[in-house]
Amino acid sequence: MSEIRILLADEDVRSRDILRKALDALDYLVIGEVADGSSVVSLTRQLLPDLVMMDAHVSHTSALVVAETLRNEHLAPIIMMAQHGDRELVEAAREVGVLGFLVKPIKKSELLPTIEVIRARWVEQHARRQELSQLRDKLETRKVIERAKGYLMDSQGLQEAEAFRKIQRLAMNSRKTMREVAQAILLAQQLKH
Repeated sequence: MSEIRILLADEDVRSRDILRKALDALDYLVIGEVADGSSVVSLTRQLLPDLVMMDAHVSHTSALVVAETLRNEHLAPIIMMAQHGDRELVEAAREVGVLGFLVKPIKKSELLPTIEVIRARWVEQHARRQELSQLRDKLETRKVIERAKGYLMDSQGLQEAEAFRKIQRLAMNSRKTMREVAQAILLAQQLKH
């Protein structure tokens, strides 16, 4: 297992110090520490940590806005920390994509299971996002090829298999993908009209 790289965000230097020592003892690598919300976003974009642990009350930018930004950009999973775990804050955190919530003072015994489970869920989500993206791309490719085949069938009187082979042959000869060739055919069709 590779070392998990963590960014800490907490205005309280003492809290950050205690948490960093606990994480170090568990063989996690703290790659950055910040005190304000806007720094969380910029440093996360720059360092690409495996996990962000952020106090619910960071300054300058709301922790909830930061969490939503990190979720929308798929940058890192977030564990939010707060003095109290009231229902309203926990629900708001959940709605913006926070994957874990710890109430201060954080017990060292809670860190390992929380971090490992959240990291595993994040990796699974990332794999699902990639798979979904690939499926959408394949579907879009298929739609473009089908439209180009339809155009070739109508304009050149080809059978479906012949139109497909023509696109395939053009792709091989030009060292382009079938999607690129189909898009070019459709573009040429638009220019004619």
